[in-house]
Amino acid sequence: MIDHYRSLFSRQQRFEDALCWTVVQPLDEEITVDDLLRWLNGGRDPEKRTMAYPGEEAGEEDLPVLFVYEGEGAWGFLEFSYGFATPDHILTELSKESRVWMTTWHFNGGYTMLHAADGKIRARMRNFIFAEHTCQEGDLSVLAEFRSMLKGLDTEDYRGKRSAAFAFIESSTGMGIEAEWLDVEEAPVYILDNWNEV
Repeated sequence: MIDHYRSLFSRQQRFEDALCWTVVQPLDEEITVDDLLRWLNGGRDPEKRTMAYPGEEAGEEDLPVLFVYEGEGAWGFLEFSYGFATPDHILTELSKESRVWMTTWHFNGGYTMLHAADGKIRARMRNFIFAEHTCQEGDLSVLAEFRSMLKGLDTEDYRGKRSAAFAFIESSTGMGIEAEWLDVEEAPVYILDNWNEV
């Protein structure tokens, strides 16, 4: 699975600079993707737009731009404009009726893996790409498999560590992502405008 994502990042190198991958597993079958998008946007409906070249146009927005993916009992939200991390207050709100997993990084670092459930952030690992600077909070057992994946990689295998983050979320949720999903034109995206308001 790590090799799958290693290949993805090799083909889509811009995503190694900045992204946020949030996977939400609703506990109630009646929760819709529109509900989740509204929660992600701080209680308001986000703008839906079609971008001719999303990979290029997203960076012009200066706002979070999301691709949305549906999996078996889960939804994936890929923020790919600047690596805007989903704020903690939104993650905890989402996790009241769902299980939530997130990994994120951006131009200045911020390599984070997080799990939220029952309205709380259960576990977080910061700076996972740099073993000597890793900081862990919460229930360390939640991220035990992720730590094992990281230990199996060379210290400077940064692409491998990013790949491990996606592989870990897929192994935990069943929700993965394919390289061809990222290289699309005339694609629907969602633009969040209320992301950081409490």
